[in-house]
Amino acid sequence: MLEQIHSPVRNSGRLGFQRKDSPAQKSKSKACVCVCVCVCVCVCVCVCVCVLMIYVAIIYPQDPVLRIGSNLTASCWIHPELGVHASSLFWTLNGQQLPSSIYRLLSPTNLSVTLAGLNASRQTSGDNLVCHNHKGHILAGSCIYVGMPPEKPVNLTCWSRNTKDLTCSWAPGGRGETNISTQYKLKYKLRWYGTEKQCDDYTHTHTRTQPYSCSITQDLHLFTPYEIWVEASNQLGRAASDVITLDILDVVTTDPPSGVAVSRVGQLEDQLSVRWEAPPALKDFLFQAKYQIRYRLEDSQDWKVMDDVGNQTSCRLAGLRPGTVYFVQVRCNPVGIYGSRKAGIWSEWSHPTAASTPHSERLMCDSKSSGDSNSTLRRELKQFFGWVRKHAYGCSSMSMKLYDQWRVLMQKSHKARNQVLQGDKS
Repeated sequence: MLEQIHSPVRNSGRLGFQRKDSPAQKSKSKACVCVCVCVCVCVCVCVCVCVLMIYVAIIYPQDPVLRIGSNLTASCWIHPELGVHASSLFWTLNGQQLPSSIYRLLSPTNLSVTLAGLNASRQTSGDNLVCHNHKGHILAGSCIYVGMPPEKPVNLTCWSRNTKDLTCSWAPGGRGETNISTQYKLKYKLRWYGTEKQCDDYTHTHTRTQPYSCSITQDLHLFTPYEIWVEASNQLGRAASDVITLDILDVVTTDPPSGVAVSRVGQLEDQLSVRWEAPPALKDFLFQAKYQIRYRLEDSQDWKVMDDVGNQTSCRLAGLRPGTVYFVQVRCNPVGIYGSRKAGIWSEWSHPTAASTPHSERLMCDSKSSGDSNSTLRRELKQFFGWVRKHAYGCSSMSMKLYDQWRVLMQKSHKARNQVLQGDKS
């Protein structure tokens, strides 16, 4: 049985060059190849041959990390046996050739370049600084990372969905991103006697508009305050956010209300009835829910929000346009869960539910006499009608009953008046 075992070359630099060593050390590396011959299961003979490998060129420093605005002098050293004079070399940065005016010939085998006032790296993977021979072949390369140390993370906010987890989000401090790889760690502990722990379930799809977040899903304690903070670090420094203290019961949110249904209220052309069910996940919890409704016209993006729905699971929308399609959504706030005195956190809105109001039975009449006959009644009832409509928005059962009676009376009055007008015309 014949087996070859290859020992990897000990080399951590780019393009086959070690990093952070002196040029003399960088030019050499050892590679070993071992051959083992097994005569039987118990007898094996291995022979290893190590070869000293010599590299043709290196760049120093290798993969530096620098602050924005810093200056960098890098040197490209070539092995004498290559037979190339350093004056024939040239440099490129991200594929663009650098002017020879910023080169300096240090020796026949060493050419340096000085970059002044470095801008932030285009991406966290760094900028590519490459040394070429006179034919344009790559001899060596290095990545330059240019950025800033992190500033104190801000806007740390946490919420618990149905008390089953605790999710926190935050944003980078200062001007935002550091332009180099930066790690954020969400840490927490029980306020009085807990040991420091770290959140592991991070969201890595953050963008400039979507903050960082992490979810704690295990070993959560109710009725006990937590201390929570965020630590940011990169190769240029570190920073920590302010510590926030919270009880999970004070930051509970829930799923949107279920079973949202929107229907007409008889033939009342300016009303819709909305019904829904409390979030099932909180069915067994002791809490006082609050609800909000919002609605909009089918061809509009402007929502109108009703804030004073209270804790009931039904409501009427009044003062709507006849013969019009409306989209309706509902959301829930589990206020006072297990006696918490905090305001609570609103859930997401339910999926939009559509319904249309009935078409109006009024006839459009152009005659001057019909307008005159209605004008006096409209003036007398305008103030009262406005008051009833205003108070009907609150979903109060008393105001809605009064409003229903008024609308039926108005519809009968309009219908009778239109019949009279039609009779006069005939």
